Amino acid sequence: MGKVSLEGMEFYARHGYYEEERVIGNKYSVDVTLELDFDHAAKDDKLEGTVDYERVYEIVQEVMSIDAKLLEHLAGKMIKALKENFDQVRSVEVKISKYNPPIKGLCKRAVVTLTG
Repeated sequence: MGKVSLEGMEFYARHGYYEEERVIGNKYSVDVTLELDFDHAAKDDKLEGTVDYERVYEIVQEVMSIDAKLLEHLAGKMIKALKENFDQVRSVEVKISKYNPPIKGLCKRAVVTLTG
């Protein structure tokens, strides 16, 4: 077993509980870690033994392009989509950061981490 991570994927999207957030939009960062057996990739140097990073990014980008109210919902959709696209993945951890969340105080980002 091993882990493959794509860290610091950045997106501008229109997610948020408040209508104004969905109108204005915000900056987000997404980290994804996939757990799988990639012994064959380590031995044979073939993409078939692991996951295609480009496809992982595309899946995350697709989910981020659909407006949602909650970061938890987005993380759940990413986990589901990644598992559906990569049979060899045993578990997925998604971390989504929303920069400058709309709270009454200084907060650099709100972060949700979900594993499934």
